[in-house]
Amino acid sequence: MKEDHALFCNSKHHKMERFLEVCLLLLLHDEAGYGYGLIEQLAYFGFKEDELNVSTLYRTLRKMENDAWVTSYWEEGGPGPKRRVYMITENGKQELAQWVMILKARKARITRLIERYEDLDISKGLEDEHGTI
Repeated sequence: MKEDHALFCNSKHHKMERFLEVCLLLLLHDEAGYGYGLIEQLAYFGFKEDELNVSTLYRTLRKMENDAWVTSYWEEGGPGPKRRVYMITENGKQELAQWVMILKARKARITRLIERYEDLDISKGLEDEHGTI
C-alpha cells in the first residue's frame, strides 16, 4: 500500500473507527487472548471497560475471523465454562503492519496541524485554569 494512498484514502477500509480492530490485532500479536481478558487489556489504548460493549467486541472478533485476521478455538480443561481463545494469523499480521504505516502517516499530519495551531497562538485565552479548552 502506498503511503500517499493511506493519507488520502476515504475507503471504508481505512476509517479510524477501525481502531478497535487494530488494537485487538496488536494485543493478539503479543499473545493469544479471550474476550474478557482482551477487554481488560484494551484499557491501555483508552477503551474503558464500562463503555466497551461486550457484544461489539465479539462481533468485531467474529468479523476479524471471517476476514482471516484471527483464528479461534475453545479452551477446555480449566475450571469454569469453556472460553473462546483468539490468535492472530499471518493475514492479521500483515493487516496490522499496514495499519501501523497508515497511523504513522496520520500522526505526522496531525502533529503538523497541532504545531501550526500552536504557532498561531489561537488558543490563548481559551484555556481554563486546568489548561484545557
